[in-house]
Amino acid sequence: MSTINDKKGLLIIGAGGVSTVATLKCAMNIDTFENITSASRTLSKCVKIKKMIKEKIDIDIGVAMVDADDTSELIKLIKKVNCKVVLNVALPYQDLTIMDACSATKTHYIDTANYEHPDEAKFEYKEQWAKNDDFKKQNLTALLGSGFDPGVTGVFVKYIEQNYLDTIEYIDIMDCNAGDHGYPFATNFNPEINLREVSANGRYWEEGKWCTTKPLEISIDHDYPEIGVKPSYLLYHEELESLSKNIKGLKRIRFFMTFGDAYIQHMNCLQNVGMLGIEPVEHKGQMITPIEFLSTLLPDPASLGERTVGQTNIGCICEGIKDGERKKFYIYQICDHQECFKETTAQAVSYTTGVPAMIGSKLIYNGTWDLKGARNIEEYDAQPFVDEMMTQGLPWKIKEMEI
Repeated sequence: MSTINDKKGLLIIGAGGVSTVATLKCAMNIDTFENITSASRTLSKCVKIKKMIKEKIDIDIGVAMVDADDTSELIKLIKKVNCKVVLNVALPYQDLTIMDACSATKTHYIDTANYEHPDEAKFEYKEQWAKNDDFKKQNLTALLGSGFDPGVTGVFVKYIEQNYLDTIEYIDIMDCNAGDHGYPFATNFNPEINLREVSANGRYWEEGKWCTTKPLEISIDHDYPEIGVKPSYLLYHEELESLSKNIKGLKRIRFFMTFGDAYIQHMNCLQNVGMLGIEPVEHKGQMITPIEFLSTLLPDPASLGERTVGQTNIGCICEGIKDGERKKFYIYQICDHQECFKETTAQAVSYTTGVPAMIGSKLIYNGTWDLKGARNIEEYDAQPFVDEMMTQGLPWKIKEMEI
């Protein structure tokens, strides 16, 4: 079997909106990645990405078909392409099978979202963290959560800890999508994942314990720079789990996301009639899962780019102590949906996940980040990542706030 030093190239698994962005951005950095293969259960999606990249920047990539639920299939493909790094932008249900295939083939692993069981509306790092020793023993890296949130949010917090605050005591992660796609109801990423996340109980971490709220029970009006005041709802988001563990001295961490009234009304209605259910039901002699059927009916998130206008603003408000004095900083990034579409054929929600996926892959591939084991992004030096953001399409800003 090849060792990691004998391998080269990047295998990207998944071919949706995020993959469209990540694959194009990786091709723009082909000097780092050497060669790229796009793989999915649906080969036609990979071919579409391949054609787009060839037309836009005249770079050729490979394509392959693979079932990401099947570890043996994944192992065969990884061995065939002999890649150095696997970037997983498939479904979070498939994290573990892809990680196992990477471990079996001595290949670095990167993803953008933590594992979620398909039959349970719950996501956590527990099963991925359990693979830490396995990856470390093989001198491999599994970089967990290299999207925007999780991903850039962890990098932002680390950057503040390294440069602005001796101790971070309070973190509020603020996620605003002020885009308009023109549909009565649609989701900006995989409908199944999105609706399961939003309709679940909210959670936040305070003083060493988890506090649970009803779905969308807590909201605040927050003034997002360059966008304005938007109602923002407390959700549980996966980076809370890792940041509460990795940021020492933390007293509280919360996550807020904006939703329009129409989105909430549609979601509540769908939930009330059972369309968000994850248990199969019998319909005319066939078993169907309601939320999977709903996902089929809703617009494909990858199709929203051309018609979505407006901006996103995602950032972190960090409060703590610097040289004995209490201070608060707001670090954030703003994207324009139409500018993202012009560059990548995808809207800003896909763009803000796909670009960080490429950056994390680049830093692992070229050895800038070399911590081994299953690691969350805030465990690494933030500087090279935020530097890449400035040149790869995600310029960020920071300002001091009044206490």
